[in-house]
Amino acid sequence: MSSGVIYRRFAITIMISFIFSVVSFAQTTKEKKDSFPEKILDSVVIISRLKQSIIKQLPEVKGTYLFVGKKSEVINLEKADINRVDNNPRQLFSKIPGVFVYETDGSGNQVNIAMRGLDPHRSWEMNVRHNDIMTNSDLYGYPASHFNPPTESIEKIEIVRGSGALQYGAQFGGMVNYITKEADSSKKVSFETQNSAGSYGLYSTYNAAGGKIKRLQYYAYVNYRKSDGYRDNSDYKYFASHLHLVYAFSSKIKLRAEYNFMDYRNHINGGLTDKQFYENPRQSTRNRNYYSPIIHVPSVKLDYEINNNTTINFVSSAILGSRSSVQFIALSTVADTVNKTTNSYNPRQVDIDNYNSYAQELRLRHFYHLFSKKAILVAGVRYINNDLIRKQLGKGTTGSDYDLSLTDPVWGRDLTFKTKNLSVFAENSWTPLPKLSITAGVRFENGDTKMRGTIKNYNPGELPVNIAHHFMLWGFGSQYNINNNINVFANWAQAYRPVIFADIIPTTSFNKVDKKIKDAFGYNAEGGIRGKVKNFMHFDITLFYLNYHNRTGNIVLTDNNNQAYFYKTNTGNSHSKGAEVYVEVQPIKWITSYKTKWQLSVYSSTAYINAKYSKGTVVAGNINKDITGNRVEVSPEWISRNGVQVSYRGFSTTVQYSFTGSAFSDALNTVQPNSSGTVGKVPAYQLADWNFTYRFSKYYNIKLLVNNVFNKHYFTERPAFFPGPGGLYPSDGRTVLLSLGATF
Repeated sequence: MSSGVIYRRFAITIMISFIFSVVSFAQTTKEKKDSFPEKILDSVVIISRLKQSIIKQLPEVKGTYLFVGKKSEVINLEKADINRVDNNPRQLFSKIPGVFVYETDGSGNQVNIAMRGLDPHRSWEMNVRHNDIMTNSDLYGYPASHFNPPTESIEKIEIVRGSGALQYGAQFGGMVNYITKEADSSKKVSFETQNSAGSYGLYSTYNAAGGKIKRLQYYAYVNYRKSDGYRDNSDYKYFASHLHLVYAFSSKIKLRAEYNFMDYRNHINGGLTDKQFYENPRQSTRNRNYYSPIIHVPSVKLDYEINNNTTINFVSSAILGSRSSVQFIALSTVADTVNKTTNSYNPRQVDIDNYNSYAQELRLRHFYHLFSKKAILVAGVRYINNDLIRKQLGKGTTGSDYDLSLTDPVWGRDLTFKTKNLSVFAENSWTPLPKLSITAGVRFENGDTKMRGTIKNYNPGELPVNIAHHFMLWGFGSQYNINNNINVFANWAQAYRPVIFADIIPTTSFNKVDKKIKDAFGYNAEGGIRGKVKNFMHFDITLFYLNYHNRTGNIVLTDNNNQAYFYKTNTGNSHSKGAEVYVEVQPIKWITSYKTKWQLSVYSSTAYINAKYSKGTVVAGNINKDITGNRVEVSPEWISRNGVQVSYRGFSTTVQYSFTGSAFSDALNTVQPNSSGTVGKVPAYQLADWNFTYRFSKYYNIKLLVNNVFNKHYFTERPAFFPGPGGLYPSDGRTVLLSLGATF
């Protein structure tokens, strides 16, 4: 029997025995009414019609999750003047300092965010969740989050920085959790509709219904959105639907069944050179390229409150679906034109991923006393079984429509990437003094990945086919409550990022992969002060340090025949350090204590991020170059978003100014762009957004949303991945939307 099997069986046995021991103890121990007179309940956020959306931290305990001493934020969207029609991340996360956003198009079909110098590509450095259900397509194969719910369906967004890695998963970037609206439980049937139209042929309709019938609560929505797009050949169609049912068997047992579906198709317009961008950022270099993911997210969740002190939670979920594209892939300097020899276009490349990811998780929360002082234990076990099927480099048609047909049945890459992983964690918070909490936790990750299949014209013996994931992660933290409104906190937690599919697939026969390539490993450390001063100022100031070891990249080596080749391996380490500052002031409350229907809020959300390589080597031409001291790519030093919100009765308006500093597109920190626009500095940019909302007659609203008021031309990335390495991708210019809604 292999050591991996022994580890898994041992971990399962210990965890199950531990959980049931605690449950048994909790049931047989007499419950004293005064055991926990200040029992921590799940938070309920109540927002009046006139209050602004203030960023607050998560409660110390929420369900079976522990947040005391952690860097966390909650964005309440209902009263925020932001563009929710096309999921504008610049506005959704405007009050969260340090959120860097890729804006390759204005569709909102994909949210690309990261913090603290990490890569925003499809938020793949984060544990992305929807109603606590993980939506990363395959954590070990391709951890991108393709599923993206319409923001009009979201009540709030919860964020935990890297210190949440022990409870959620091992991601460096932490966790972002999109929480769907719940039904109006006072009605058997309630209805909501929001219909929008805007620039470049945008049309969106969001419709939801929900209610409560005896013990059953339900909520469902459908959303359809389409647009011609800001640039030529950037039209898209998006459809999403959702249904969740909650049945309360009793006050202690609750079952929730949920199903989510998303399907969209983007017309990809191709990258531009810098010269083309400055001539006309709306032009297109491709008209035959398409991309389309179809994602299903079913889940079942059971909550059982055994007694006042002990709760268990079980979740079974899946990510099922595909990600398909058909493209003519080449640099922006290569035109997609009719081949004079064949009198037709050249064949396109077809790529298809199929995701089959399953997760089962059992969690426990228990209140108890340690040395006569209050303590909270959260613990759990999670099993993940992923099966990623990747078919790439297929020879497609010469047509111009969305067609995944092959003209040659043999794929250039035909691979499977199967992962089984068991993780066990426990985290305990103890309150030795009335105002002081101390937290310690551990997470054990044990799994393996097996890659099988063929790569055309490549020796299978050169591929790593088995990758082991064995980690013991530790974390420590503390929180001191200066008073009821202000606390200071500090924590340190380890994290890792597994070697993924893209790390070990050679691009050509001249590329080789290190069979002993290692998972990235490191830690997050942070400390800060947060809270509010009376009722007119909220603040959160944090210093952080992120250490990231074993980054992957290419170096040049020479074989026995003195021929140079590219070797994919671990190329170095990096670190990010800096500060994150959020301050929001309501001057009217500060100046006067008189009640008034006017409200004014001024906020600033600013981050300084110093992300550099502490050690590293990459290829420049056919030479290995030391990049120690270079800035980490796609990591601006300064990100600042500032705004003013004014509201009176049903009127509310917000003006936001955003600044994002310059960033490098490669680890060599190349300043001057090359001829194709794939490498070079990404310039800093400044933007203004203005949104207006009027709520009237209790049931209705009208919204006017203006993105990029001054029509600035800018871009945020020169992508190495999607939408395809072939130049820079301009972001959208000025966009105006008008939205009408009603709730009954």
